[in-house]
Amino acid sequence: MKKILVTGANGQLGRCIKDAAPDFPEFEFIFVSKEELDIENETSLKDFFSKNSFSHCINTAAYTNVEKAESEPESAFRINAEAVKSLAETCKENDVVLLHVSTDYVFDGKKGLPYLETDTTNPINVYGASKLKGEEYIQQTCDKYFIFRTSWLYSQYGHNFLKTILKYAEENKQLTITTEQTGTPTNANDLAKTLLQVIEQDSGNYGVYHYSNGGETTWFGFAEEILRQIGKLKEAKLAKTNHYRTFAARPKYSVLDNTKAFNKLNFKNIGWQESLQSVLKR
Repeated sequence: MKKILVTGANGQLGRCIKDAAPDFPEFEFIFVSKEELDIENETSLKDFFSKNSFSHCINTAAYTNVEKAESEPESAFRINAEAVKSLAETCKENDVVLLHVSTDYVFDGKKGLPYLETDTTNPINVYGASKLKGEEYIQQTCDKYFIFRTSWLYSQYGHNFLKTILKYAEENKQLTITTEQTGTPTNANDLAKTLLQVIEQDSGNYGVYHYSNGGETTWFGFAEEILRQIGKLKEAKLAKTNHYRTFAARPKYSVLDNTKAFNKLNFKNIGWQESLQSVLKR
């Protein structure tokens, strides 16, 4: 039986993996929050691994506040890079396959076409730079790893764009959303199932992959579709802007090309609108 450690279990992706776990009865799961296992603490990390015999580790622990990272670069790099390095080293020492989640923000958004795994990385904010450094540490350290770059992650859990739009719609507040950025909203429940399917198929096709839902839109388009699906588009106070000021720079176009994942890992492409519907029905 495969024994899987899931770090950052209280985050949105960790919680989605927990929801998907019953569909994989052949796996034994150990879910740990930051309080139960802080991956920044190398001693605790090595001790935890030595007391358990894991086959896989899914790392969902991360510093994800893109705006705050600009003023807290040390924290972002400590969690997204240095702690990941310790985790990668510990996985290698214990012959554990590491599955790690990264981001479309490792790219600068200037390509104008969906990004391939082989495209040159060039992050334009601290968050993206810290995640890229974590990727590099894994590639330098591990032989058995999967890095999944994903984009615009949302779910029924935590703080995310979907939850914000639903809250504003409920309170009938004005919404001004940017049209400046194009990407793909990705349902964290789909990513969770995909990670577990990768472990299940045990193909050994290690490496860097892109995973997102299908299609592309702007943040305004995403908001519009959310409101349309909940039947509140007509009465919503929704306005678009192409000059929405943020502290952190963001790539203007960060759509990911999933072809490699489809071919090597048999991923299925679910359109982002269809996937959104499945979250709203929960």
